[in-house]
Amino acid sequence: MLALLLAATLAAASGCTSSDDSTEGGSTGDSGKTDSVTYMTAFGALGRDAFIWLAKDKGFFKDAGIDITIQKGTGTGNLSAVKSDQVQFSALDYTGAIIQAGKGKFTDWRAVAAIHQQTLVSIMTTDDTGITKPTDLKGKTVATGAGSVSELLFPAYAKLAGLDPDSVTIQGAQSTALNGLMASNKVDALSTFLLSKKALESASKKQAVVMPYSDYLSDLFGNVIIAKPELISSNPDLVKRFIGAALKGLQYALDHPDEAAASLHAAEPTSSEDSAVAEIEAMKPYTAPASGAPLGSIDQTRVTHSIAVLQSAGLIPPGLTPDKVADFDIVPSS
Repeated sequence: MLALLLAATLAAASGCTSSDDSTEGGSTGDSGKTDSVTYMTAFGALGRDAFIWLAKDKGFFKDAGIDITIQKGTGTGNLSAVKSDQVQFSALDYTGAIIQAGKGKFTDWRAVAAIHQQTLVSIMTTDDTGITKPTDLKGKTVATGAGSVSELLFPAYAKLAGLDPDSVTIQGAQSTALNGLMASNKVDALSTFLLSKKALESASKKQAVVMPYSDYLSDLFGNVIIAKPELISSNPDLVKRFIGAALKGLQYALDHPDEAAASLHAAEPTSSEDSAVAEIEAMKPYTAPASGAPLGSIDQTRVTHSIAVLQSAGLIPPGLTPDKVADFDIVPSS
């Protein structure tokens, strides 16, 4: 009898391992095993990507049955990492990715969640230049990342803002050199991401003036999370769990910027916590979807409009459809 009782007790205990535990929203995959994935940030280790380290530190991915490895991204080069299966998920500027897809350079990806509901590309200058509106750029020199989304979008932005793009001199430069060019008065303005406002002010010791592209290109999204269609179709459960954990981290970072900055600094000691907090605060207005939609949602109508804007600007040829750049069965919806 004692032997039978002992055997029953051991059997019950063996049925309570971590692989069978469940948490809110589901802790593991269909097999009950932990999935290992690699995620690539949009660019380097900056405040805009701090949420992913925070989600890892908080155990959001572990609770979802995911063991995540985080790599630092290089912008549009992230597409190559996804294409070659070096990473399963990546953050990426949506407009740049759509342009790549529209040109047929890389079509084997889909957006599965939005980090920023609007593009973060902006014109930035300092208050001593006297530039306060887009038309003030006539006859001026604007520096931007050579070949970047900022450079590609400028003509469309300028035309909508009532500015002849040919009246502006565009100077291509390394993205990391932009603030230095502005601080040393070598250019009149920058076309870059508004999240670097704090960095520009620190470099120039002046107040920054920001003119967001979204004032005229309101349908364009900012960064999104992408994955390959093969992964989405073969393991939709994993994709949904990943999105859930990542967006939980994003919301927590928006609510607790200091904690997110600390997680980033712990992973990348060279990062500035103050700069990270400033970036997170700056991106808050750009993360909330319209009409009460959930965090991370991607509106199909807006994607259609975005494609139309890029086509009308001559950046991509006709033919691209929304289903080729987003999986609307996977993205968060109400």
